[in-house]
Amino acid sequence: MTHIWIDADSCPSKIRNYVVNYSKQKNLEVIFAANKPFKTDCNDFKMIVCNKTKDSADNYIFENAGENDLVITRDILFASRLVERKIRTINDRGTSFTIDNIKNRLEDREFDLQLAQLGFGGNKKTYGEKEFAKFKKCFEKEIERLLANNF
Repeated sequence: MTHIWIDADSCPSKIRNYVVNYSKQKNLEVIFAANKPFKTDCNDFKMIVCNKTKDSADNYIFENAGENDLVITRDILFASRLVERKIRTINDRGTSFTIDNIKNRLEDREFDLQLAQLGFGGNKKTYGEKEFAKFKKCFEKEIERLLANNF
């Protein structure tokens, strides 16, 4: 069975609700992993509340997700670990992480961190309809790929 794992601490509620509703139509299980419980508009999901230590939710997902699953996370370092295990991974902005692009994403992250240390950057990225539409397209495409491979 295909599972949808959500690194839920930083995932927008709009994404969480959309994924649960879409997955219900496809008869897929959605599992949120977070360091604290939270409220959402829907209830057709499993919630794993991990301890508050650094990366505990990431580690739980990493230990339990399989090759037929999809993980949604903003954490590029975590995404890199998942991609190494051949687990499909996307972020909430509609980027699918692959062996071919993960190295560049890690380099971009490092560059952004260096700029921030120098006092540059700091622009807060907004999350609007454009980002949500890109996410939906990417998510649905990845789900269709997973389901096609399972039959």
